[in-house]
Amino acid sequence: MSLYFDPHSSSKAHSASVDRRSEEYADLFGQAPVIFAALSGPRHLLEAANSAFFETVGCDRGHVGEPVGDVIPELVPQGVLDRLDAVYRTGVAYRSRDGRLLLGGPGRQREGFFDFTYEPRRDAVGRIDGVVVIAVETTAYHDAHLLAAEQRVLLEQIARDAPLDETLTGMATAIEELSPDMIVSVLLIDPDGQRLRHGTAPHLPDFYNEAIDGTPIGEGVGSCGTAAFRLEPVIVTDIATDPLWKDYRDLALRAGVAACWSTPIQNADGRLLGTFAMYHRTPKAPEDKDVALSAAFARIVALAIERHSAVEARHAAQEREKAAREDLAFLLEASTAITSETHYSDSLQRMARLTVPTLAPLCAVHVVERGQTHRIAIAASTREGEQLLSSPALRDEVDAAVARALASGTTETARTGSPCAQLGVTGSVCMPLATRGRTFGALTLLATDLPLDGHTIALAQELARRAASSADNAHQFTDRVRLAHDLQAGLLPPELPRIPGATLAASYHPAGEGLDVGGDFYDVFPLSADRWAFMIGDVSGRGALAATTTGMVRHTARAAARLLNDPAAVVAAINDALTASAADEDQFVSLAYGELRHAASHLALNLIRAGHVPPLVRRADGTLEELAQPGLLLGIRPDPGFCPCGINLHPGDSLVLVTDGITEARSADGEFFGEDRLADALVTVRTTTPTAAILIESITAAVTTFAGNATLDDQAALVVTAT
Repeated sequence: MSLYFDPHSSSKAHSASVDRRSEEYADLFGQAPVIFAALSGPRHLLEAANSAFFETVGCDRGHVGEPVGDVIPELVPQGVLDRLDAVYRTGVAYRSRDGRLLLGGPGRQREGFFDFTYEPRRDAVGRIDGVVVIAVETTAYHDAHLLAAEQRVLLEQIARDAPLDETLTGMATAIEELSPDMIVSVLLIDPDGQRLRHGTAPHLPDFYNEAIDGTPIGEGVGSCGTAAFRLEPVIVTDIATDPLWKDYRDLALRAGVAACWSTPIQNADGRLLGTFAMYHRTPKAPEDKDVALSAAFARIVALAIERHSAVEARHAAQEREKAAREDLAFLLEASTAITSETHYSDSLQRMARLTVPTLAPLCAVHVVERGQTHRIAIAASTREGEQLLSSPALRDEVDAAVARALASGTTETARTGSPCAQLGVTGSVCMPLATRGRTFGALTLLATDLPLDGHTIALAQELARRAASSADNAHQFTDRVRLAHDLQAGLLPPELPRIPGATLAASYHPAGEGLDVGGDFYDVFPLSADRWAFMIGDVSGRGALAATTTGMVRHTARAAARLLNDPAAVVAAINDALTASAADEDQFVSLAYGELRHAASHLALNLIRAGHVPPLVRRADGTLEELAQPGLLLGIRPDPGFCPCGINLHPGDSLVLVTDGITEARSADGEFFGEDRLADALVTVRTTTPTAAILIESITAAVTTFAGNATLDDQAALVVTAT
């Protein structure tokens, strides 16, 4: 049991009471980590206390039975006895959190923080006969809290890139406020790695800081020089006797410092950054908390130094970073601009314009086509530059460089002293344009003022690489559009024929950008006996298969119509051809086919509808009729069944045929154009006697207004107007 009490008492009854209480105290607080003391009487005699009490106040157990004010006299001026008196007098307990006390006599005084409880103690009849003191020391928590707060402030300074000297001085001041008997110094390693330079020491004399600025790193060079050399903490508790300070002892005496603990400051990789030192005015050995404090702040100083070095490096690299950002922005902007050009020559011309004057004042682009090299684009920043590019002498030099670059597939540079120098060119670079393993051209840049440096050449090479890919894509796009256009043109009549007693008009708009051959078609061709055949249709799908099917339908219709004098028989022949050839393909066709002949007062039409959009007849008076005879799509089954329709068109009457690309055109919100809007477009024309061309124009305008220029499907229309 570690509880000590006063063995003397004035009576046996009192002694028995004290014994019982002492046993209770021993059971409760003998081994407890809390501080316990039982005080008796108005003089607060130390009746009992546990080991934690004596260890905290720094006195021995022989003082049991004495007034606590005599045992711990430093408590009197701090008001502790006044609070004990108030508890004893009033019977009201007193509690305090994180209360500050100074303990110990002169020269050995220490600051402590405690959570207190002073409870009145009562005897068997309820009278107050003493005060029980229970306390928990919170000094470590208090110091850790202050330390964490200071560290947080320092880390915030580091995070906002505060100047290094501001951060170091703030740290030193904070530590010295936490430990008033301590003086902090930071030395930083010199760029040569051989010496230590002054970082901060706000409370060391200036002469001392100046003297140790440039301290060499080595064994026996004070605490800091030795710590930096050993890369481990060096503790000198008495400078006057320690051999490490033999060359600096007099300097330390003049500065009034007697102990120095130094810790090397290292980064995460162990590289030395400097030293962190704690000085004392009197000889002293560090406690565990001092060692922890030194290690903690050495790490923070390392962060500050590394952040400072990073900031310095960032500032030094700002111009390079700015240039890199500008290069990237130029490449992105140029690449986007070049890519936006869908045609081959346009993309290369755009590349030439973009290089001037950002990369060079003069630029020329050559391409190889059909085995011949020719210049496709030039750009110059001035009119004089344009004239220079056009001069025969420079042109010959550039052509020769291009030939070499194309042959070798490598970049060729020419600087001052080349043949071009006589023409005012201070430097040039010719680089191949290549993609997919094929070199198809060359980009040439020429300088007329400063020579082209390596940075400009590298940037030009990257632009050439990107531009070559974009130009190749544009070349393929151009070829594909041309091929689709040529194929589509072969599937439509080159021009509509002239038919006595009628005017014709037609329109065709491919879907998208015209990259694929569409499946919509129309045709008008002559038959025997002054008859004419006309048709409009839509083949499922797009591309080569749709083109093949369209061609077969047109050719079958033209051949069958000359042999068969019946529209139904012609359509049946087309269906037979489709079903015979599409056994392995899901290919079908909607078709409206008809034949007309010119009578004395009108046009007589015989029409077959096979799964197509119902034709409309617009009469001269503006009324509309829908020809919705039933009929299945062609290519579905051998005998689709048809219902021929005969109709007469008198002067001013029009037959309107469209594909579903018009009726199924969509608005921005997904609504179909529909047959009602088609009818409105035919009724609300700008003239009372519209021609076929005017009706086509009205349909096209209505669809464009409703759905815009972008179409998801091909659109075809054919109008026959009787005259």
